[in-house]
Amino acid sequence: MSALEERPLPIIPRTGPATAPKNDEDPFGRRGSGSGAGSRPEGHRRRRGGSGGPGRGPGWIVYGCLAAVILGSMFPLWWSYLIGSHDSTILSRDSFPLLPGGNFLDNAASVINTVPFWRATMNSIIVSTVTAVSVVFFSTLAGYAFAKLRFRGAAPLLVFVIATMAIPTQLGVVPLYQVMARLGWIGELQAVIVPGLVTAFGVFWMTQYLRQAIPDELIEAATVDGCSMIRTFWHVALPAAKPAAAMLFLFTFVLNWTNFFWPFIVLGPQNPTLPVALQQLQAAHFVDYSLVLAGATMATIPLLILFIFTGRQLVSGIMQGAVKQ
Repeated sequence: MSALEERPLPIIPRTGPATAPKNDEDPFGRRGSGSGAGSRPEGHRRRRGGSGGPGRGPGWIVYGCLAAVILGSMFPLWWSYLIGSHDSTILSRDSFPLLPGGNFLDNAASVINTVPFWRATMNSIIVSTVTAVSVVFFSTLAGYAFAKLRFRGAAPLLVFVIATMAIPTQLGVVPLYQVMARLGWIGELQAVIVPGLVTAFGVFWMTQYLRQAIPDELIEAATVDGCSMIRTFWHVALPAAKPAAAMLFLFTFVLNWTNFFWPFIVLGPQNPTLPVALQQLQAAHFVDYSLVLAGATMATIPLLILFIFTGRQLVSGIMQGAVKQ
């Protein structure tokens, strides 16, 4: 027999039945907070019982703040409608009424008969829509180039574009007016549309969004599949930019709808936009604020309709863009 087979096996004495680990220990030497099926960690109990847990909805403080913001935002519109529904003596009364009157339709008819309201509304729709579509398209193109393409001088050029936002618009009015006069566009809508076809803010907005929304691997996969640069932009970048493009479109549309400074300078009273037409309601020595605010309320109605019909799609697009795959 070998030496290994001749060696006797050791005898382990039995001292008693095996004992279970203590409550605060496990077989691996780790300490816990308790034993049994009913015990749970303290952190878990704090998460369920805490007031700021992820499973609890917003409290009354959040709803109160939201209600205050909504009421504060609606007050200017309500004030315009309240004054516009009374006659011209509303501001000279001793007791100011808190309920609207019955003269809003008469004041609206006076506004339509006094200024070219429908022509101005159509001009505002054309200017705002064309400018917003152009800003979204060109800003998405430039943002995709700055965010995902590699070319010499990209960073300094982007800094230069952003720096142009620090220049006041009023500084460029005189040379811009001279250019429009040489082109023969004074009094025409293209004098308002062409200077706003692309904005520095739109380029910066789309650059920041596309830099985070599109992975580089997706562009490389499209290039490997044989897509050109334009096809990659059209089929990859443009669908990914829909949430940011919707926000930029809405912001640009509202900005051009309420723009007064440049259209007042370059457009005449025969071909105005809506803010310029409402300015004609102010007489030389007397201002009928009931007519002015009735016209302001009428000019706000198209924006409210736009928000009503596009609000849900806008929020769903933003939430879809916020979800990371």
